[in-house]
Amino acid sequence: MDRTKSAFEFAYLAKIHSFSMLPSSIHTLSPTVSMAMVTELLADLGLDPSWVDKAIDRAGIAPELLQEAGARISVEQFSRIYRQLVALLDDETPGFFSRPLRQGTLKFLCLGMYGAPSLEIALHRFRSYFRLLLDDMGFEVTINGALTRIALIEHVPPRRSRVLVHEIMLKLVHGVASWMIDRKIALARVDFAYPRPQRAADYVYLFPGPVQFDQAQTALYVDSEYLQSPMRQDMKALGTFLRNAPADWLFVSFSEKMQTHRVRDYLEAQLAHKPTLESTASALHFSERSLSRRLADEGTTFQAIKDELRRDMAIQKLLKTRMPITAVAAAIGIDNLSVFNRAFKLWTGSTPGTYRRLGAGRKSRDAGG
Repeated sequence: MDRTKSAFEFAYLAKIHSFSMLPSSIHTLSPTVSMAMVTELLADLGLDPSWVDKAIDRAGIAPELLQEAGARISVEQFSRIYRQLVALLDDETPGFFSRPLRQGTLKFLCLGMYGAPSLEIALHRFRSYFRLLLDDMGFEVTINGALTRIALIEHVPPRRSRVLVHEIMLKLVHGVASWMIDRKIALARVDFAYPRPQRAADYVYLFPGPVQFDQAQTALYVDSEYLQSPMRQDMKALGTFLRNAPADWLFVSFSEKMQTHRVRDYLEAQLAHKPTLESTASALHFSERSLSRRLADEGTTFQAIKDELRRDMAIQKLLKTRMPITAVAAAIGIDNLSVFNRAFKLWTGSTPGTYRRLGAGRKSRDAGG
């Protein structure tokens, strides 16, 4: 197939335009996504540049942001551009492997898991399904007492960014399994068969659990008790799950939260009041030392969580509201505009005003702000 024929590409964009604008099921402020995930998703596909410009515009991403090393986008924006690539290429893993996974692959995967008496049997079907479809990569499920290991088996190197392919395929099995039993599966440990990437700070939300890099294989470890969980989703829920893909399996919210998530949830309602480590620890019934130690065990700090939340909230308000920049700063607990400008440039590489002009997308730019 010649993927440089713009008429064909724009026809696909027209086909999925209304679908890509469907609201996500994510209702709370979700972490933002590194622009590196988008650039890796689009790289080396041989697409007509005019299609790329059109696609990122329809996802609400300004082309200029692709050049900003620290740029961030919303989960919804990433999901929109991912879905556009899926529709254009007729490949639910856009260019990852030597054989495309045609549209409908995820649907039939989930249908094949329906009726399984337990997650253990469903995962056996999951593994068998991909063994039939993919030559390049497979899954291995090993039960070893209290822990079960689910590993990616790489038969040949991916055709795209290895980091991105491993991230998405590992999240696929985790997200689908969590969704099928209607219970977010806590991760006891996650291994990655590559060096620590620049966006590793995001893994506390993508892969909430102890993470190790430079391992022999990419794998996740979960409590074996999850394997006895029954399937709980029905056909009506499947439609919503598929419409929101990849958001609902790639960026899942967790009921079994890490302490990092509890701190972030608390701070989200308190940023304007300038919460401190002391006040947050007290509200969550910890001493400062105990909370700091728990966060350190999860690979982060109170200040890092607070700064990441400030960054994400500021980006959301700049792109989705007409709030004056001074009001945005106040909403995240920064009274001085100069301080906010310096902090935001450190976070994203741009000043708040520039980021709003570049990243608001066509609708927001027409609305002003």
